[in-house]
Amino acid sequence: MDELHPRPRMVREHWIDLCGPWRFGYDDADQGLAERWQDGETGFDRDILVPYPPESERSGVHDPSPHTIVWYRRTFALSELGEDFAGKRLLLHLGAVDYHARVWVNGALVAEHVGGHTPISADITDALDRDADEQVIVVRAQDEAEDPTQTRGKQDWLPEPHAIWYHRTTGIWQPVWLEPVPANHLSEIQWTPDLTQARVRLEAVVTGPPATSLYLRVRLWSGAQLLAEESHRVLDQVSVRDIAIPAARHGQHLHALMWSPESPNLIDAELTLLDADGVVVDEVHSYFGYRSVDTADGRFLLNGRPYFLRMVLEQGYWPQSHLAAPDGEALRREVELIKELGFNGARIHQKVEDPRFLYWCDRLGLLVWGEMADAYQFSTATVERMTREWIEVLRRDRSHPCVVAWVPLNESWGVPQIAEREDQRHFATALYHLTKSIDPTRPVIANDGWEHTVSDIWGVHDYAPSGDSLRERYSDPESIKRALGEGRPGGLRVLLDDRLNEGQPVMLTEFGGLSYVPAKGENWFGYSTVDSPEALLERLTDLVGALLASDRLAGFCYTQLTDTEQETNGLLTAAREPKVDPALVRALLNRPARAIPTEEVSAHRAEAERAARGDSA
Repeated sequence: MDELHPRPRMVREHWIDLCGPWRFGYDDADQGLAERWQDGETGFDRDILVPYPPESERSGVHDPSPHTIVWYRRTFALSELGEDFAGKRLLLHLGAVDYHARVWVNGALVAEHVGGHTPISADITDALDRDADEQVIVVRAQDEAEDPTQTRGKQDWLPEPHAIWYHRTTGIWQPVWLEPVPANHLSEIQWTPDLTQARVRLEAVVTGPPATSLYLRVRLWSGAQLLAEESHRVLDQVSVRDIAIPAARHGQHLHALMWSPESPNLIDAELTLLDADGVVVDEVHSYFGYRSVDTADGRFLLNGRPYFLRMVLEQGYWPQSHLAAPDGEALRREVELIKELGFNGARIHQKVEDPRFLYWCDRLGLLVWGEMADAYQFSTATVERMTREWIEVLRRDRSHPCVVAWVPLNESWGVPQIAEREDQRHFATALYHLTKSIDPTRPVIANDGWEHTVSDIWGVHDYAPSGDSLRERYSDPESIKRALGEGRPGGLRVLLDDRLNEGQPVMLTEFGGLSYVPAKGENWFGYSTVDSPEALLERLTDLVGALLASDRLAGFCYTQLTDTEQETNGLLTAAREPKVDPALVRALLNRPARAIPTEEVSAHRAEAERAARGDSA
C-alpha cells in the first residue's frame, strides 16, 4: 500500500487499501448483465492488478485491443475492518473508472457513474452481509472506443496509436479503498483563502441523519504554531465560516504563511465534529495554501504581484501503466523532475490528474493548469457529459493551492466548428461562466490555443520553428495585435471576437515540440526535429530566448515533458531520462527576460555549464 492517502486533502486515520489482485473478465457480447455476473463468479476468467488498466503491461492483462465492457470482482472480509468499524458506516471509494461504471456489493447496486476522470463514492453499509465475513465487490465498466462524445482526452479510437493519440485506459485506473465513517461525518471540505481580509473561508459538508447538537471545531497550524481555533454549531448540511488568521495581518509573519512555488508553505487543518457533550464524532485532517491568483494589466498575478509562468506540458502517461501512475512515488518524482528542469508550472494536458500528483505540487511547489479531458464531437450528449464531469472536477480540485487556472476546452476539441456555429461558441462561453460560478478565484481559459470566445488569458499554440518567427509575432504590442487579431499562428484565428483591448495576459501555452530520438521508427510524430542533444539545446535556447525577450508575454508552456508513445518531443524520454542536462535547461529557463540572439547560443551554453558546475564567470 502506498503510504500517501489516495485523497490527501481530506484524510482520516483509518482506511483500507483495495488495490492489488482482482478477478477480471471481458464482456464483448454484452451478456454479463443478463446473466447477472454481479451475483457470482461467472465471466471472471483471469486476474488483473488494480488500479492499472487492462491495456497496460503493469495490469498483468496487457491487451491493448478494444474491449467495450470489462468486469472486476474482489472480496474483502469484515474482520479486516477491525474494531474501528463498530457502529459506523462503510464508504467505498474509486478514484476514477473509465468510462461508465456500475458498482455492486453482494449483488446490490450501490453506485452508477458516468465520466472517466472523477471519483465515485458509495455508502455500502446496507449492502453488507452481516451473517458472513466475506463481502463481494463487482465493478462493470463500459468504455466505447469509437464514441466521439465521450470525454476521452488523448485516448486513441483506433486499434493502434497514431499521430498524437495514445493507447486507451479502460476501467479502473486510480486507487480503490474503503473508509469507515460515523453516521454523521464530514463528506466535503473546501478552502478559499482571502489575503486582503487575512482569513480563509471554510465550506464543510456534513452528511448523515438530522442532528441538532453537532459542533465543528477547526484548528489551523503552521508547523507547530497554532494560527487559529474556533468552534461553531452545525446548523445546516453545508457549514460556511470565515476563519480569521491574525498572524496574516502582520507583515513579518505574512511571508512565512504565503504559498508559492519558491516557498510552498501549507497550513494544516484539523476538523473535529463533536456532539453536545464534547465527544469526538468524526475527525479529518486537511490543508490549504494561503495564496491568491489573478490577472491584471496584461500580467498573471500570484499573491498580488506579477509572476512569469514557465510551464511544461504534462501528459501524465507512463508506457507500462498508461494514464495510471506506476505508484505514488512516481507521482512525486514527476513533480521533482519538472522542478529540476527549472519549470515553475505544469499544464496538465487532456487529463484530470490523480489527487496525489496535485498533493505533491502543493507540497513541493509547482503551479498547475487544470484541464478537462475533452470529447471530439459536438452534440447534446457532449454538452451533458462534459458539463456534469467538469463540475465534479472543480469540486474535487478547487481547494488545491497549486491549481491556478482552469481549462475546460483545448484547441476546439469537442467544438470543431466553433468559428462558424453559434451553439458551439455559446457552449465554450457557458463553460467559462459555469467555471466562474463555482470558482471565481482563478483565471479561466475557455478554449486554449485558438478560437477564443471569452477567457481571462489569451493562450496561443504556436509551433514556429525559429526564434525569429516568435519575435516577429510577440515582441511588441503591435505584433501581438496582428498575431491575435489577423494572424493564424496555429492555422486558425486566435480570437473569434474583437477583444484585444480587454487587458488579458497573452501566453504561448504550447510551443517547441522539438523531437530528438536516437532511432526513429516508422510510428513517430514530432513538430520539429533535431539530430543531437546539442542541437536540441541550441533550438530550445533560440525559442525560449525569443519569448523571454518580449516584455508583453506573461508566460509560456513548452511541449513537452516526456516522450509519450510515438510523440517523441519530450525533454525526457518515456522512461524519465533527460535528453539534455537538466542544469542547462534550468539555467536557460530562469535567465532574465531579455533577448538571447541565436549567435549567442554557444556562449550561453558555456555560461550555463559553468553555472551548473558552480564556477565563476
